Amino acid sequence: MADQHLSVPSPRDGTRPPWYARTATTVGRPAVLAATLIMSMPGEYKVARLAGWSDPWAYGMPFALSAYAGIAAVVAATRPKGARGRTSAQLGAGFAIVLALAAQVVAHLVQTGHMNGNQAWLIAITSMVPPAVLAHLLHLAATPTPAIAPSTSVATPVVDRADTPVEQRPAVVPPPPAEPPAIEQPPAPASAPIRYRDERCTVVRPLYADGTRPGTGHMRDALLAAGHGRVGDSTIRGTIRAEIEEHEPHLALLPPALHGRTA
Repeated sequence: MADQHLSVPSPRDGTRPPWYARTATTVGRPAVLAATLIMSMPGEYKVARLAGWSDPWAYGMPFALSAYAGIAAVVAATRPKGARGRTSAQLGAGFAIVLALAAQVVAHLVQTGHMNGNQAWLIAITSMVPPAVLAHLLHLAATPTPAIAPSTSVATPVVDRADTPVEQRPAVVPPPPAEPPAIEQPPAPASAPIRYRDERCTVVRPLYADGTRPGTGHMRDALLAAGHGRVGDSTIRGTIRAEIEEHEPHLALLPPALHGRTA
């Protein structure tokens, strides 16, 4: 059976909270932390004064309880389950919360007149808070944090063994690729000779062989030499040369021949 994986919604799946919610969370947490610390300091300071500490030593009680609660909470959250010192850190975090709550309740009861602050048991318990906090923090510091060893398991490739040693195996040479059979090209058809309507074109056509367009005088001389008599200029240009260049239009693009005769 194929493994079935459940997709866990992530911020990229469209479930990301809006920006104002993220801003309130990011800014709100440190703001709430600062506010609660400031609000807790007067009560813890009041309890320290009731226990007999004078200024400035009484101000150490709020800092001791706050630091103790924070350190114990961090240790309890970062140590893996079953690690040494994790249970102690959890108990210390709970004890720090109880101390902070008790300090606030006692301070406000005394301040509002509902409780007498000059009691032996209250003074004794409050006096034990600093050394108890110090002892537990030293215990957490002395407890080693287990290091997570990186995984060293490496997948071992399976090698297919053969009876013949590698050096004795004949080299397998792949056969050369077969060449596709040659396709015989049909011979190019021979160009059919041009059949002119005016036979005098066969006398004038060779004059284009030098890569120039013959002039009227040059063509007239060739016609006279071939025995066609004197032919008029309009016939030479408008009939004979026009028919030649009608069959072969590229001849009309040749440069004119320089024979001192008109084109």
